[in-house]
Amino acid sequence: MSQKDVLRAEAVRNRERIDPASEDPDAIVDLFLTHVKPAHDQIIALYWPKGREFDPYALLERLLRDGFVCSLPVVKKETRVLSFARWDETIPLAEGPFGVMQPAAEEPDSLVEPDILCVPFLAFDRRGQRLGYGGGYYDATIRALRDKKELVAVGLGYAQQAVLFNLPREDHDEMLDWVVTPQGVHRFAP
Repeated sequence: MSQKDVLRAEAVRNRERIDPASEDPDAIVDLFLTHVKPAHDQIIALYWPKGREFDPYALLERLLRDGFVCSLPVVKKETRVLSFARWDETIPLAEGPFGVMQPAAEEPDSLVEPDILCVPFLAFDRRGQRLGYGGGYYDATIRALRDKKELVAVGLGYAQQAVLFNLPREDHDEMLDWVVTPQGVHRFAP
């Protein structure tokens, strides 16, 4: 078992013990809008939570209400690079690969490239390194988008998912620009 696998197992156990109400998850909305400061011409990608992942629905709901274009990831097994489909409450969701909920009808004209990509994590460190599930989907997606355009990668989670040591980093790992938790904001980009 690799060091990352050991850390991942411990991070999952830690997350299972977090009581979402202990951090006021809705507080993330104002922190995100005040610090990340999305522009109305930017496309924002969020995610539908799986299991005990931080639930960004309050943020998604507010962004949609304020007129932002939002999208959700679409997983395709033949590639690690996620696609993103425009989404609002009128578009039904269906279970995709790995049990992840995603837009049910993926029309070619609904596909977008986000400018701000919100990502879940199991843990994050003070450098902006995130520990994910190990599939590499978000790292590959962040790299692919950064190769095409300016992208802001924002981790969303609980403050209790922070670690006080540096997480191991491999060549394929992509750093986050921000982490926003209900307890505060961490900026890693200059």
